[in-house]
Parts: sequence; C-alpha cells; structure tokens
Amino acid sequence: MEATGTYHEPLAEHLHELGYRICVMNPARIASYAKSELQRVKTDRVDAKLLASYGYRHVDQLRAWQPDPPALRRLRALVRRLQDLKEIEQMERNRLEVSDASVQDSIRTLLGHLEGQIAETLKAIREHIDDDPDLRGRRHLLVSIDGIADRTAALLLAELGDPLRFEDAQAVVAFAGLNPMLQQSGRHEGRVRISRLGSARLRAGLYMPAIVAMTHNPAIKALTGR
Repeated sequence: MEATGTYHEPLAEHLHELGYRICVMNPARIASYAKSELQRVKTDRVDAKLLASYGYRHVDQLRAWQPDPPALRRLRALVRRLQDLKEIEQMERNRLEVSDASVQDSIRTLLGHLEGQIAETLKAIREHIDDDPDLRGRRHLLVSIDGIADRTAALLLAELGDPLRFEDAQAVVAFAGLNPMLQQSGRHEGRVRISRLGSARLRAGLYMPAIVAMTHNPAIKALTGR
C-alpha cells in the first residue's frame, strides 16, 4: 500500500495483526512506476492494480513494514501536534497584522489559547521522553551536537524512529529527502538540488538547526566552507 500521511496506519496495523506481510511504499516511487508503465488513467481500481503489479515485479526488493512501538507512536503524535499548533499560531499572528480592528480581540484570544496548548504539548513531549529510558538516552546524545536542542531532538526521535533500520548515513539523508539530485543532459549540467522525496516534516524542522550549526558547529562550519 501507499503511505498516505497517517491514514494508512490503522489498516496496516490491522493487516499486520492478522499475519499479513505489509509493505508501505513512498507515493513518489509508485508515481514514477506509473509513468514508466505509461499509465494515463487514475482510478482506485487502476491504482490497486498498479500497486499489485509493482509488488509482483519487485517482491525481492520490498521491505516488510513493522508497526512502531507504542512509545514512539505517542511521541510522533505529540511532536506533529506541536508542529501543527505552531503553524496555526504563525497564521494567526500574520492575520493579526492585517486584520480589521473589529476582529483583533478575537485573534488575540485565540493566540492566547494556542500559546497555552503549545506549552502543554511541549511539557507532554518532555515528560514522555523523560519517562522512557531509550528515548531519554538518545535525546541525551542528540543534544550533545552543537545546533540540536530539545525540540529538534524530539523531532528527530519521532520522525526517524529506530536509527538501526537505516543501513548508513546516506539512507537517513534520503529518508529526509535531502539527498542531492543532479540534472544532466549532454554537455549541460543543471543545478544540483535536493530530491524532496522524503519527510517534509524533517526537512522543515532541520532548517533552523542547520543554520545555527553552520555558525556554531565546527564540523558543519568546515563543510559549508568547502
């Protein structure tokens, strides 16, 4: 099945409990396969057939999906809720700057409520990690890196999951969609861009820590100066 945000997870968990081998695919990979098959029609029936075809042809390359531990699922839900609240807060702050005076009190009231929800969610995240020895230990390692604070550490723990599931550092980079893609044709060499085929939440959450690390982390600073 294709990954569809979090909507695919209940079905995947149910089928896994029934003993089925589940493979959750990146939609971009299936879309690329559809183009290679010259698929011009998109319906539920056609998409199901396409997924079955892909699975049949690449069965040896598919990795079986495993449900995350409950502690990780809870952390991910909290971290994503925090991101959503921060986005709503920023939208309301932007709206406050250009809104009519008649609605500004309403916006300020909502902003106050959002600030309270954000504080409560941050507290829940911190306490959840503190209560789990594995998460607490990995957070301790992450915050020892210059540029990584508690909030970014929580994001990395939530979105990356078990680091041992990645074969190497390049696999982690690709998972975040930060791997470089070169567009080249004949003598023309296009600009190198990141693929953006991975976790958008990770990319967004790592942007500011990367800026900080470029200034204060000697190892990262040396790389940016090459």
